Amino acid sequence: FMIANGKTVPFKFHFGAPSCVPATIFETAGAALLSEDVDALLQNDDIFYLSEMMNFPGVLYGDEEVYKKIAAAKKYGKPVDGHAPGLRGDDAKRYIEASPSNAVPSRAGTSQGGALDSDNFNSHNNKTTSGTTDAENPPLEGREAVISTDHECFTADEALDKLKCGMKILIREGSAAKNFEALTDLMHEHFAMMMFCSDDKHPDSLAAGHINQLCQRAVAKGIDVFKVLQAACVNPVEHYKMNVGLLRIGDAADFIVVEDLVNFKVLQTYINGELVAENGKSKIETTQSELLNNFDCVEKNISDFGFAISAFGETVYAIEALDGQLITNKIICNPIVKDGFYESDVANYFLKIVVVNRYKNAPVAKAFIKNFGLQHGAIASSVAHDSHNIVAVGVDDESLMKAVNLVIKERGGVSAVSNQKEMVLGLPVAGLMSNDDGYKVAAAYTAIDKMVKEEMGSTLTAPFMTLSFMALLVIPHLKLSDLGLFDGDGFKFV
Repeated sequence: FMIANGKTVPFKFHFGAPSCVPATIFETAGAALLSEDVDALLQNDDIFYLSEMMNFPGVLYGDEEVYKKIAAAKKYGKPVDGHAPGLRGDDAKRYIEASPSNAVPSRAGTSQGGALDSDNFNSHNNKTTSGTTDAENPPLEGREAVISTDHECFTADEALDKLKCGMKILIREGSAAKNFEALTDLMHEHFAMMMFCSDDKHPDSLAAGHINQLCQRAVAKGIDVFKVLQAACVNPVEHYKMNVGLLRIGDAADFIVVEDLVNFKVLQTYINGELVAENGKSKIETTQSELLNNFDCVEKNISDFGFAISAFGETVYAIEALDGQLITNKIICNPIVKDGFYESDVANYFLKIVVVNRYKNAPVAKAFIKNFGLQHGAIASSVAHDSHNIVAVGVDDESLMKAVNLVIKERGGVSAVSNQKEMVLGLPVAGLMSNDDGYKVAAAYTAIDKMVKEEMGSTLTAPFMTLSFMALLVIPHLKLSDLGLFDGDGFKFV
């Protein structure tokens, strides 16, 4: 569907085959892509790489399905993207080499490509498992970096650790996760092994700019402009073997015209010599697409969101969201108790978070989260990586119910419910995308984001994007799936 839709416009899309659907076995997804499915996808000439291998425990512990997917990419000469936040030292090296002979024996395996359940897995502690220091961790000395990129580094030391092992580092600056400031100084020396990306970016911020903004900021920080241009333009084309011209004789005329190499204001965009955008306006007409979706749950009742204290032990753990980061902290909270049920503690910033199975009718998973800052109401979204169930945060059960039901009525979207009004931006394509004009969607998102921040009190830079990652179990330390609260370090339910 996506490949066919992409061919309706002049853009040169370079798709990847998903490597981790579902991301783990500890959640409900709409489908499972096994190794034979991935192999079939990788045979397609429109698919250029194996998408981010989030199942790093599967790599470290020798999961057979994981290694079959990696082998398929190698068979067809296509690179493998990585995804290993916080992985350091020997574990990082083992992950990058992705050799079954180096895998650590494990008691547990997986089905469907999900992450392993290993009680002794502890690679997110930013130190090597053998006690060696970064200086003692030499490059691979010509050995192949099988898993060849990572866009999840949140410290320069982590990125340097991976660079020494032959991995290429993508500096990611999205709407919620922002790593530019932490990593950009590495470009002085390691520009040949670095790229930019704007992973998970809201439509309004995407309309304002993306890679060009990172070029402007890098030059302003004193990075040589030609190093910046190599990271932004040349490295990705060569790494992914993209069908994009590089201004060489005989190349396709794919280029942008910028006002200068300081601010990188884009004046024109050309694809195959055709002018497709000028002065911030696209010349490509918006067309409607079919509505492909997999959404099959009924609207919820207020009783579905009750958080009975009898269902939990003495210790109540909460997710601590961190602005600008996808990692979360695992903290203890003491929620308010009323008539045998836990309630949000707005004064201390502890709110309810729920995940609702979108594929079938099932009990609602409930927990607590800190730092969303809502003073009243609730927000909800069906953009919830990677199974994309409905995730919501709210002050009270009635608001949570209303926000979730707005999303269900639209068969996907983002919603906000306050004391005074309700807003919803429908995402009818897979519950993830709109088939409307991009600039119109950007304006609608700006409006609902403004409501959540200015009227409801959220203190986060990107509350909906942060919300979307609270159900992504492979990013430590604590997340919530539709099946329960999940410890990302031990890879087990709390």
